[in-house]
Amino acid sequence: MSNDVAVVLFAHPESDRAAAGLAGAGQRLAQQLGGALHALAIDPEQYQPEEALAALVETCHAIDPRAVLLSNDAYSQEIAPRLAHRLGGSACGDVVKIDVEPALSRLESAGWRAGATFVTRQVYGGKALATIALKRTPAVLWLRARSFEPGSVGEVRRLQVRPGARTRIVERTRQAQGEARLEDARVIVSGGRGIGGVEGFQQELRPLAQLLGAQIAASRAACDAGWVPPTLQVGQTGKKVAPDLYLAIGITGASQHMAGISEARQIVAINIDRDAPIFKHCRFGIVEDYRKVVPLLRQKLEAVRR
Repeated sequence: MSNDVAVVLFAHPESDRAAAGLAGAGQRLAQQLGGALHALAIDPEQYQPEEALAALVETCHAIDPRAVLLSNDAYSQEIAPRLAHRLGGSACGDVVKIDVEPALSRLESAGWRAGATFVTRQVYGGKALATIALKRTPAVLWLRARSFEPGSVGEVRRLQVRPGARTRIVERTRQAQGEARLEDARVIVSGGRGIGGVEGFQQELRPLAQLLGAQIAASRAACDAGWVPPTLQVGQTGKKVAPDLYLAIGITGASQHMAGISEARQIVAINIDRDAPIFKHCRFGIVEDYRKVVPLLRQKLEAVRR
């Protein structure tokens, strides 16, 4: 087995922040191992799991990588454990750190060989970090790509996916989306159960988001209530985001929601409940009804923009 690293891309790093984080993680790991970096691209428009998997297995057998890194999109999460099984390697997901040196002396004394691949991931809804030593290579990992500094991959090899799968795609549907991807947003205005209904999102949060150049998001409670589409859900069972600013309005801050915004640089909270857990995690907090605060924020922003 070589010390090379392969990254599997469903988007180009120059146009996608998550892919850029994946590229950066691959670069640094290849440097640590003293190997080469291979960038393998698959067209998401033509994605068919069995065919993509067969192409990856064939390519990985040829380059014999020490690690295969994928992003946290739905395609990568679907294909990573199956790829690890076919390559006889180890699989791990939602990785926020990779290390090839033994991090703990007790692991060495327990028989782990030097140079093993160690990965760190969040557990218990983001309340703790677990360090996992992978026994078998290659390590096939899907990363929380926005947790890694961005990088570039140079030449990208596009995999030739040959037909022949036993399953077939009957129909593809694409949801109309005029906004950028939520995972790429630098500013997010997010609402929770405290918003009270569809009107709060439409009449209060959306105008504020437009003034900030932000994306709209929501907690699971707001999505389950049908106030916004489920594609806007942020949290442990939704999307994981890493904006520069996350404005949490009417969100209590349960651990499941915090797991999705743990990488946000600044969190600002507005909540009527002074004991809401979100206030333990935010940089700035306002204890007040959002219906009184948001209009004032919009007035200030409109004045600044004049």
